Amino acid sequence: MLHEVSFKSFNERDDVQGWIYVPATEPCGIIQLVHGFGEHSRRYFHMIVNFMEAGYIVAADDHVGHGKTAMVNDTWGDWGDKGFRTMMEDEHTLTTLVKEMYPNLPYFMFGHSMGSFIARDYITKYGDELTGVTLCGTSGVFPHVEEGIDLLEKEVAAGHGEDPATEAPNVVMGWMFDRCDEEIKLGNEWICTDPCVQYDHAHDPFDAFTKPTTNRSFLYFCQMITAITGADWAKNVPTELPIFNIAGDQDPVGQYGEGVYQVSNWLTESGHAVETKLYPGYRHEIHNYEDLKDEVVEDIICFFDAQLDFDDDDDDEE
Repeated sequence: MLHEVSFKSFNERDDVQGWIYVPATEPCGIIQLVHGFGEHSRRYFHMIVNFMEAGYIVAADDHVGHGKTAMVNDTWGDWGDKGFRTMMEDEHTLTTLVKEMYPNLPYFMFGHSMGSFIARDYITKYGDELTGVTLCGTSGVFPHVEEGIDLLEKEVAAGHGEDPATEAPNVVMGWMFDRCDEEIKLGNEWICTDPCVQYDHAHDPFDAFTKPTTNRSFLYFCQMITAITGADWAKNVPTELPIFNIAGDQDPVGQYGEGVYQVSNWLTESGHAVETKLYPGYRHEIHNYEDLKDEVVEDIICFFDAQLDFDDDDDDEE
């Protein structure tokens, strides 16, 4: 069963488009899937189907400026003007909507790339509403982000907030191609070594990379990164929330593993239970490699299932 939903964004302008996928069985829990920068939630259909087959309801939306939400509102690459927490608050609106439709079920979150940044911000405010979270392709201290913020703040102050961001994305993200040995043709080779995945990503009509992100929106992206960086961020995450932190060890977003372990260490040092797994030899989109995606999904399901078992044990003790 599929529910198509729409709700008003935190930016007070857009109508966010979302979907709730319901398995044809008694659900054991709910997984909210949070997609990354410049893409949309249906790129995760393989994952969604596997989650459903494991008994989970799956909720997902397309962020403001992305996918169907951008198409419906004609706002490609434009997140509005209400700040970098817009997407995070939209995700909580979706959580509330889904819980009203399907109450009293364990509720999990999976966030990839920027979706992991959103999830990390989310759990500092709403973490006590979740049973567990998986961070995929996340980042530690992100190189050159402060330099990007300086450039973008000047552009916005000069009245160019709605103009396409040109210089700052190269400063903030250009280094991510350093380990791409093949000739750069599409500009997305850092996501995956599979040319079919690269082509699909580059030519997807729902992909927000088809139009540039505005200076203001890219500023929000950079500000989001700084808000979830460091030990102080980790201290604001509920210590009882189980976290699974996964990435490819050749993922530049995770600084080739170093940044992924930074995040896990920030959390561990502040008393959190964190499981960390790096997949050797793989880049950013570990869930899209043909020879790896089934293993990745199985690992996530096993982690979430383990939290269900833990809840059952607690109930038995009571």
